[in-house]
Amino acid sequence: MLSKRTDTSRRNDRIAELLIRIGGLLVIVSVIWILVMISKVALPLFYPSSAKVAATVKLPADIPAESVVAVGAEDDQQGVFLLDKTGTFHFLKSSDGSASASIKAPVIPPGNVVNVVSAEYVGKSSYNLLWNTGAVTSVTIAFSSVKNADGTISMTQDVTPREGVGFLAAAGVVQSFVRPVEDKGGMRIDRLVGDRLRVTQQLVEKDLEGNEKRTSTTAEFSDPLPGHLTALAADAKGHFLYGGTDNGMLLRWDVSEPGQIRLLDTVQASESRKSISSLSLVLGDVSIAVGDAAGGLSTWFPVTAPGSSGGDKRLTRIHVLRPNGAAVAAIIPSPRDKTILSLSGPVIHADHMTSERNLLTLKGAAPLTLAALSPKGNALCALDNARTMTVWKLNIPHPEVSFGTLFGKVWYEGYDKPEYSWQSSSASDDYEPKLSLVPLVFGTIKATLFAMLFAVPLALLAALYTSQFMSPKLKGRVKPVVEIMAAIPSVVIGFLAGLWLAPLIDKSVLTVFLSIVIVPLMLLVTIFFWKRIKTASLVQRVTRGREFFAMVPVVLLGIYAAFLLSGLAELHLFAGDFKQWLFSSLGVRYDQRNSIIIAIALGFAVIPIIFTIAEDAISNVPRNLTAASLALGASRWQTAWRVVLPSALPGVFSAVMIGFGRAIGETMIVLMATGNTPIMSWSLFNGLRSLAANIAVEIPEAPFNSSLYRVLFLSAVLLFIFTFIINTVAEALRQRFRKKYGRY
Repeated sequence: MLSKRTDTSRRNDRIAELLIRIGGLLVIVSVIWILVMISKVALPLFYPSSAKVAATVKLPADIPAESVVAVGAEDDQQGVFLLDKTGTFHFLKSSDGSASASIKAPVIPPGNVVNVVSAEYVGKSSYNLLWNTGAVTSVTIAFSSVKNADGTISMTQDVTPREGVGFLAAAGVVQSFVRPVEDKGGMRIDRLVGDRLRVTQQLVEKDLEGNEKRTSTTAEFSDPLPGHLTALAADAKGHFLYGGTDNGMLLRWDVSEPGQIRLLDTVQASESRKSISSLSLVLGDVSIAVGDAAGGLSTWFPVTAPGSSGGDKRLTRIHVLRPNGAAVAAIIPSPRDKTILSLSGPVIHADHMTSERNLLTLKGAAPLTLAALSPKGNALCALDNARTMTVWKLNIPHPEVSFGTLFGKVWYEGYDKPEYSWQSSSASDDYEPKLSLVPLVFGTIKATLFAMLFAVPLALLAALYTSQFMSPKLKGRVKPVVEIMAAIPSVVIGFLAGLWLAPLIDKSVLTVFLSIVIVPLMLLVTIFFWKRIKTASLVQRVTRGREFFAMVPVVLLGIYAAFLLSGLAELHLFAGDFKQWLFSSLGVRYDQRNSIIIAIALGFAVIPIIFTIAEDAISNVPRNLTAASLALGASRWQTAWRVVLPSALPGVFSAVMIGFGRAIGETMIVLMATGNTPIMSWSLFNGLRSLAANIAVEIPEAPFNSSLYRVLFLSAVLLFIFTFIINTVAEALRQRFRKKYGRY
């Protein structure tokens, strides 16, 4: 009978051991699976871009290659078009190169036989055409394809003039830019013979009675230049004109004021002093891309000059991109992001300005003469000197993301220096995404450290007092109450911290700082006199194990004293306003939801975990160690500090590290109790944004599989890695403490 029970017990032990191993293995597999799944979403950020040839089209025999002034492609790569010098748009099918339609652009005045000198693409499928008479017209192309049920492709196309954007003939025009002016007319910027510049503004305004009033203003700039002009570019609003010279100089004029042209900048853009061969504004019209005859490619934008008041801005080289092997013949900006395509001989390079990544290198069969992107930027069309048009389908999913933009300082448009910055969205479609994870990592570490500085001393001292000094009866009531605190939802703590605690501290911030000094000082004084009371006195017998209650009035009195003194201190030391003094004297702005609120709220959430585990570890220290220490004449405090605490150190350290892990991954408290500002400052008076809170804020609005969406999953991977490193280091240190103290 006994043998049968023994066999049953052993069998149950083996089953339990097997189940425990299976459960542990499943936990490990689940954790690894979670890491694999979130990494799978984040990894495409670093996949290379790709392009494949969608079609090759031969020019019709009746169209000379040298007569083509512009080319283009449809977004679905089913059709291409070209513009010849006669002003005719020829639409071709990509499948067989057959002509779909030919449409003549309108001429000013109608009926004249003139030729197109140049065609400037101005976005949204629109072109400004400069005729050899000096007249300028603007047209918009509507071009699309539909796949029929029988597999054939039907093309629809149209060329319509743009109203209000057109100028009559003018003599001596070499190059021209036409821009609309707030629906009131237009302006024309002309490069004339002899490197002269002329700006003509024509406005049509209506008075209160509806009568039209036409005004025309003309200004010329003929001052000597540092070299002959070789390239020009104008922004979409007609405020600034950029020019490049044959000796590598980059010029910038202000043409926004009618009747006046001002030269703002003259800088050396080519390090080898080679001719500036191409200029183009990058999406957003803040940065100018500059290509030279040596193949150099860089981007520039105005930066506040050192020592100026802020209004004086000078062109500064910001990004140096991968150089081309030959002169940059043309620069094509993407209509969707900060990608720049540069044409050099038979090669086209695709680079992203912000990340400075070389995305693609495409090579044609012969030297390329013209190239253009489709309206959505997903197709590239190029014409070579062998009369062949090649259409590439582009796949560039995340050009703005690189290790440099995620973890390094980046010089963003409008900034005066490189910075770490997080700004995932903007009201404008041409904004420059700022996806640096450094401010978020910094905010996570800052929130965790401040919370631990608040929680660890209170939790450990409370655990030590509860275990070694508090009466067993009182301990049996206090410990469950503290453990119940751990069950309070973090959203409730965050709600109270953001809506109640933050305004309260905002009104009495000096009271908080004075309390940190006055309350401990009053406690030390009280303890000093407390020790003078005889051990056998009535007070000692009544309060033994309940000294905590005797200290509560002292703490409250200290807080009240700090409140009274804060008013006097603010009046006499800080000119009556502590927050204004912080800003005016130290340059520190006080935010209502700041790191002080985070430290208290997050610390309050962490204290129960640290307290419970640490108290259990301290209480499990063998009583014979305590008895031996007391028998040798040590006081209760000496025994607790020098015998009990070192013996329980592995368990206490585990409690601290578990609390650290709880704090680093907290979401709702950090989200609700701080301003969620991704700034890098150790100031107690500023807010922060952590990785976990950022995921909670951004993920509902992030487009599926977008760069932001995948960067948020990369943030989750970083949190996982942080937790893994912390747990690994904690376990290694715990094992070391265990060997040293021989207990846990």
